[in-house]
Amino acid sequence: MKVFSNTTPFIALCSVNLLHLLPEIFTQINVATAVAQECRAGGKILVPDLASLNWIHVQDAPTGRQLPALFELDQGERDTLLLAAQQTGAIVLMDEKLGRNMAEYMGLDVTGTLGILAKAKSLALIPSFAQAASGMRDQGIYFSEGLIKRLATRLGELN
Repeated sequence: MKVFSNTTPFIALCSVNLLHLLPEIFTQINVATAVAQECRAGGKILVPDLASLNWIHVQDAPTGRQLPALFELDQGERDTLLLAAQQTGAIVLMDEKLGRNMAEYMGLDVTGTLGILAKAKSLALIPSFAQAASGMRDQGIYFSEGLIKRLATRLGELN
């Protein structure tokens, strides 16, 4: 199984110092050059240079014929989906609703940052899903409070 990530999961996990979860859960993450560039451009939350991480494989997105609907996405999202579409059984890590919808339309398996946290909790890599998700919200990463509560309940953190 190959895993392809967009920018937001890196930013969200870095916001609470949990970037180490990605290689612990997935071993290797593939990213489009555009995603590495978006992370390198910086912002309020610092993300390390993805190309310097030995568990990250940066690659150029394919060129040629593309679905017109993909042009509604930003370059990182578009390139992530184009790379993932080349692999059977690929998993896409993406939080943005439009990008997730497009990935599902393309027949790709999608999970987001909250799914990563839920998996980390189920593997006992973090003590609390809800605490990590709330920490991200405190850093300005938006996730629905209702969704956080539903997932925390499924993980046995809330009644």
